[in-house]
Amino acid sequence: MEDAQAGSADRIERRLLRQISRLNKQRGLIEPGDKVMVAISGGKDSWGMLHLLRAYQRKLPFEFSMVAVNLDQGHPGFPVSTIRDHLVQQGFEHHLVTVDTHRVVKEHTPEGKAFCSLCSRLRRGILYRTATDLGATKIALGHHREDVLETFLLNFVYAGQLKAMPCKLRSDSGEHTVIRPLATCAEADLAALATARGYPIVPCDLCGSQENLRRKKMKALISEFELEDSRIPSNMFAALGNIKPSHLWDEELGTVARGGESADVEPRAARSSSPPAHAGLVRLRTTPARDESC
Repeated sequence: MEDAQAGSADRIERRLLRQISRLNKQRGLIEPGDKVMVAISGGKDSWGMLHLLRAYQRKLPFEFSMVAVNLDQGHPGFPVSTIRDHLVQQGFEHHLVTVDTHRVVKEHTPEGKAFCSLCSRLRRGILYRTATDLGATKIALGHHREDVLETFLLNFVYAGQLKAMPCKLRSDSGEHTVIRPLATCAEADLAALATARGYPIVPCDLCGSQENLRRKKMKALISEFELEDSRIPSNMFAALGNIKPSHLWDEELGTVARGGESADVEPRAARSSSPPAHAGLVRLRTTPARDESC
C-alpha cells in the first residue's frame, strides 16, 4: 500500500515538474545565476513549490540558488516553529522575518471593511525589502492554476476588470521580478503531493478575511464547472492567453477601424516564438439547453 502511494506521488511530482519546466522554457522564469527567494506561507502550495524547485534545480543544465523566506505577520496562533523545523530538517537555506502587520492593519482598517488590500501592500513591501537585503534576483510565489482563475473571476465580478495573475511580473519600481512557477499546475495535484509527502500544513485563513470568503465563492464556481466537464478549468486558463482585443470594450486595446468595421488584431501570444497559453485549448461540444418548463 505504501509503495503504491509513493509511486502515485512520484508520478504527480513528475507531472508537476514537466509543467514547471515547460512554463520556464516558454517564459524564462528562472535563468542562469538567479538567486530565487521562495516565499513560504506554510500552505500546501508554497511547500510544494519549494520542494519542486529543488528537484527542478537538480535537473537543469545551469545553476541557480534558492533561499526560503517566511514572513510572520503577527497573526495570533501563527506556528512559525512548524515552518522553521521543516526547513531545518530538510536542509533548506532559509530566512525568517517577523513584522507585526496584523496589528497595523487592524488599527487602520475601518470596521466592516476587508483587511486584504492594506495587508497585501504591507506584505509585498516587506518581501521586496527582504529580497533586496538577500540579493535575490527573483521572488517566487506559490500561486497555482486555480489561483489564477479565481483572481480573474474576482476582478471580473467585483472589480470590473479583466485581470489575472501573470507568471512573471516586474515591480512598478523595476527593481524586483516576481515569478509564479506553479501557475499552470492544478491545485488538486499539489494537494495530493502535499498529503503524500507529509508537508506540515499551516492554515491559510488565520485572518478570516472577506477576500477569502469571496475567493471561496469563485473556487466553488470553478468546481461546479469542473463537475460539468473536467476540461473546463483548462479551457478557462487557456482563454487568458487567447485574447480577441477587437471583441472587447477597451478603446486602448488594438481595435482598428477599417471602413467603419473593426478588424481583429493579432494577440501578442500569437506573435511570440513561444507556444501560446491557449495551445492546449479543448473544444467542448455544446448542446442546446432543454426547455424544462413543461
